[in-house]
Amino acid sequence: MHEIEPYYNWRGYYTAETDASSPFFGREYSEFEFSQAVYNYFIHPQWDHFGSPTLFMKILYVDYEESICIFEMIGEWNDAINNDIMFLKRDVIEQLMEAGINKFIVIGENVFNFHSSDDCYYEEWFDEIEDGWIAFVNFRDHVRKEFEYAHIDHYLVMGGELEEVDWRSMSPMVFCKKIEDYVQKRLE
Repeated sequence: MHEIEPYYNWRGYYTAETDASSPFFGREYSEFEFSQAVYNYFIHPQWDHFGSPTLFMKILYVDYEESICIFEMIGEWNDAINNDIMFLKRDVIEQLMEAGINKFIVIGENVFNFHSSDDCYYEEWFDEIEDGWIAFVNFRDHVRKEFEYAHIDHYLVMGGELEEVDWRSMSPMVFCKKIEDYVQKRLE
């Protein structure tokens, strides 16, 4: 797992550690010191810790004018034991929302498992973004089914065309536009 890096080709467009509105502003990263782990497996040092012992993230792109944010996740999403959504909502999402973000694209191809609890934080997130939306992109089939089984898909858009997006071949602006068009079509 230590070889799975957060996507880095968009660093010319945005870096969370240099964005004063980012929850990760001022962070310094090592390329050589592997100190974070999901269970017994070290992960690449570029991933950001936000409170969960098993789930890490990287904010890949933020456009404050368009009110949109893209972030990538890695690890086990465990709301049942670790209350990961609480940490994500309180320590990351709320700070981004305070800066005007109301559209969230969550890339989940490196989320290996999901364990649900209740849906309160997802409902709260959904309610607070008013004219915005949340899109889950490229989650593994079994993970997506667990989100659906827990009825979390009531608060976000996932599945269909959002499961096979070749997002690495696009600029972040093109990717955002593609997802936004798809979400608007699904919401209508």
